[in-house]
Amino acid sequence: MSAPGTDLPGTADTAVAPAGGGLTLADGVRRQVDYWLVVVRRTWKGSVVSSFLSPLLYVVAMGVVLGGFIQGDPDTLEGADSYLAFVVPGLIAAHAMQTAVSETTYPVMGMIKWQKVYDSMLATPLQVHHVVAAHLGFVAVRLATTCAVYNLVMAPFGVFATWWGAVLAFLAQVLVGMCFATLVYGVSARLRSEEGFGVMFRLGVFPLFLFSGAFFPVANLGEVGAWVARLTPLWQGVSLSRMFALDHVTWWLAALNALVLVVLCVLGWFWSVSGLRRRMVS
Repeated sequence: MSAPGTDLPGTADTAVAPAGGGLTLADGVRRQVDYWLVVVRRTWKGSVVSSFLSPLLYVVAMGVVLGGFIQGDPDTLEGADSYLAFVVPGLIAAHAMQTAVSETTYPVMGMIKWQKVYDSMLATPLQVHHVVAAHLGFVAVRLATTCAVYNLVMAPFGVFATWWGAVLAFLAQVLVGMCFATLVYGVSARLRSEEGFGVMFRLGVFPLFLFSGAFFPVANLGEVGAWVARLTPLWQGVSLSRMFALDHVTWWLAALNALVLVVLCVLGWFWSVSGLRRRMVS
């Protein structure tokens, strides 16, 4: 029995609730939907330029303007009959990577270190895997939205050979984005200083963006360089997105690309949960 005058509203329920409240993963994510909807309403204006306008200008400059000076040859452009058709699927996949990285670096560290949002979430019956799943779910929605708009804007330019290829290319772009989101989330959860992000962008994101086949066939890098590029997750996504968009699919290679990305996503999930648990609970 508690001492008179010590019971506060809600205290009794909190005291008897078991750790995690017995919540399933779906329940834990559902309880955070209102929070993430508020985040979307308060931040969407700031993301319009980086998510939609900048990539569109990039495609117009690289694909339409610069591409006008390049002779389209399916034999050298991996089945594409124009440079625009070649570059668009790769650029959207690369854009998915950049979006995923931007949403899982400073935002994750901010919720751990500066805003302490994760502290407040974990003071409730929510557990670490609920928090990680909700944050990554928000990233998945951002990826799906930006990639869908990007594809819809580019569709009138004739860059997709079939409608079903466009759908599969879209799924491949979201998949490669989620692959990077889970892997980078795990890194961000372990970093103590934001200075590490500068190294990540300079030595990881920018080289991948330039040399993973988005702008030119990786065969142009030479035998060794091409194989190094093919080992990167972004090349797997670029290859998958481009094959579906052009309807120039080598199915065993598409299956291998998808398998690599799915395996990295699963590993990234466990990497993320263990990283945040070690940081917030241990």
